[in-house]
Amino acid sequence: MAGGYFAISAKWFWELGGYDDGLDIWGGEQYELSFKVWQCHGRMVDAPCSRVGHIYRCKYLPFKNAGVGDFISRNYRRVAEVWMDEYKHNLYKHRAGVGTADTGDISRQKAVRERLKCKSFDWFMKEVAFDQDKYYPAVEPKPSTSGELRNKGAGMCVDTQFKQAHQRFGLRKCISDDPDGGGEQVSGQCLAAEPDGSGFVFMQRCDENAPTQKWVWQVG
Repeated sequence: MAGGYFAISAKWFWELGGYDDGLDIWGGEQYELSFKVWQCHGRMVDAPCSRVGHIYRCKYLPFKNAGVGDFISRNYRRVAEVWMDEYKHNLYKHRAGVGTADTGDISRQKAVRERLKCKSFDWFMKEVAFDQDKYYPAVEPKPSTSGELRNKGAGMCVDTQFKQAHQRFGLRKCISDDPDGGGEQVSGQCLAAEPDGSGFVFMQRCDENAPTQKWVWQVG
């Protein structure tokens, strides 16, 4: 559920504790409110005939963003620690930085869950999001191999640099050498060579029959 536009009884909203005021700027409020509505004996429904307007701010903000550091990871961990129970570890495995983020004080949010005798996240996954694992498995199959493609001369690694399909990319500092960690997963995309032999590499939808996606690994 989008965290910025929805209709809810004001009485029920405040009974749920409202928004978690420890969440900074944006990110996480959509999950927090969704989880506690369902887990605390409520429900959400779509209104397909509704009309909602979203007014964006001007392109250049007249004020400084008050967020400090990786506030989105902090927000996500606050939500996970209060509502996701043992499932939080799946999130921490998939998103670097969340599991080590500082949650701050979450006692008020935990008290809401205790006061309303809210259900477990396992209940939520089995009764509400029962088809989640079909499309977004919590534990993905292990790849046949994993690691990094490092250029020994430059000391840098192949990195998609968040490029989209058919966009070229190159080398950057290797994640294993980066104290901040990180990394990304790109599903359904493969490395492809330009067919003109120019030597450029780009992202392309995986096709086992595409000759430009065939690569040979030679040890030494």
